[in-house]
Amino acid sequence: MEITLCGQIVDVIQGRIFPGKVRVRSGIIEEITEQKSAGAEFILPGLVDAHIHIESSLLVPTRFASLALRHGSIASVSDPHEIANVLGKEGVYYMLEEAKGSPFKFFFGAPSCVPASAFETAGAILGPQEVKELLENPEILYLAEVMNFPGVLRGDADLISKIETARNLNLPIDGHAPGLRGDDLRRYAQAGPSTDHECTLLEEGLERIRHGIKVSIREGSAAKNFTALIDLIDQHPDFIMLCTDDMHPDDLLVGHINRLIAKAIQAGKNPINVIRSATLNPIKHYNLPLGLLRKGDRADLIVVDSLLEMNVLKTFVGGVLVAENGKTRFQLPPTKLVNKFKRKPLLTSEIAVRATNNRVRAVGIVPGELITEERILTALQEGAEIASNPTVDLLKLVVVNRYQVSSQPAVAFVHGLGLKRGAIASSVAHDSHNIVAAGVSDSDIIKAINLIIKHKGGLSLVLDEEQNILPLPIAGLMSAESGEEVAKKYTKISQRAKSLGSTLPSPFMSLSFLALSVIPELKLTDQGLFDVKRFVFT
Repeated sequence: MEITLCGQIVDVIQGRIFPGKVRVRSGIIEEITEQKSAGAEFILPGLVDAHIHIESSLLVPTRFASLALRHGSIASVSDPHEIANVLGKEGVYYMLEEAKGSPFKFFFGAPSCVPASAFETAGAILGPQEVKELLENPEILYLAEVMNFPGVLRGDADLISKIETARNLNLPIDGHAPGLRGDDLRRYAQAGPSTDHECTLLEEGLERIRHGIKVSIREGSAAKNFTALIDLIDQHPDFIMLCTDDMHPDDLLVGHINRLIAKAIQAGKNPINVIRSATLNPIKHYNLPLGLLRKGDRADLIVVDSLLEMNVLKTFVGGVLVAENGKTRFQLPPTKLVNKFKRKPLLTSEIAVRATNNRVRAVGIVPGELITEERILTALQEGAEIASNPTVDLLKLVVVNRYQVSSQPAVAFVHGLGLKRGAIASSVAHDSHNIVAAGVSDSDIIKAINLIIKHKGGLSLVLDEEQNILPLPIAGLMSAESGEEVAKKYTKISQRAKSLGSTLPSPFMSLSFLALSVIPELKLTDQGLFDVKRFVFT
């Protein structure tokens, strides 16, 4: 089969854009011819998301692919540690098999920190031997984000063993070191991590680059660091990649990495540098078997209307047209269900907080960031108990271990969620994916939690007798429905949360990170309120 495309060719190798013609035969670029003139459309290599957790889209890989391909993304560097925290190696193998049902190229890593820390209860443990087995699998291309940076700095034997295995196999090692600076950052870089997507400040990015760490600029559904780091693209173009980290289905329905490219070019950044950050740079760093729009390469390429808008008209993978004008051209295969949910329903009395002092330490949400702040606020005093105080945006926060039939829920308070009524809950709670819930009244919180338990996973919203659920029966993380259907249901429940007072762009996404014990400053795990900076329970 032969394909001929004409337009403005973006040559990321030579760093130039020129009018020309691309001829493809049997999936390989046979010839690229420069011409005096060509069409107004642009032809460039397919886009790569340099770091993402597919599970956070609430979609299995094939359903994720159906949306991403429409936006010119042909591959992702994917860390499956969400499902690994639930199911261990079985979860990683599940993602590998599910990914084979689409033309999209999923490049998975071996999760390095399952559980993320010893301060939360996960559904599985991946020790050095399990990680070694994964890394020796040719389908696994790197050691995924080393998020237990205190473990690296103190020389934790198991963690160092995992890193050494990756180094001995000459595989890249992803980093994850929010807020790490100075000599600690130097020591962390020397241990092996060569990327970081947790920079929130330009100075942090520059410091990482000085230590040889490549910066993946993140713009997802919850964490949005693009504006703060955008100047790095032209300052250090060889050290920059683009990623989303976590992206919910409603956002993915609208766009993916193409939106970041358009945003950077509209801001005046060099188009070649920008496009390299989503093509050449991740392909070189991770040694990905993808084409780069050269003679003899696989025909992994896209056609867009302009570099300023980046509306994708056609997506080719291996010379096959897999998406055109916003529609995917492959059939979604069936998927199987896997899960791990043991928790029995809770009683309202189990989340009561007895205290004589109503001044409380609260987890403070920072909009657009995964980091939180410690805030001291006043809860309502109701006899011997303290409760949510929505007048100051102080809500009860609960985390419930889903891997045990019964255990004591962890209870604290959160500021910044914004709900004036009702409660929301989720079994997507990074990284161990226990049940996390927050709300105004204890009765609504318990109803929301028990709705999650009844469906063995999902996102729920409750207001008195009103009950809403987006079921996530696959590991309590993903749905087998199409991306469009999940996006529709997600948008509905998210908008309902906003109608109850939340002003956050993604209330459920923000909720899901309140249990993550490796990102500062204060988090609530199933074991209690945790000070991430000091790495101790409060």
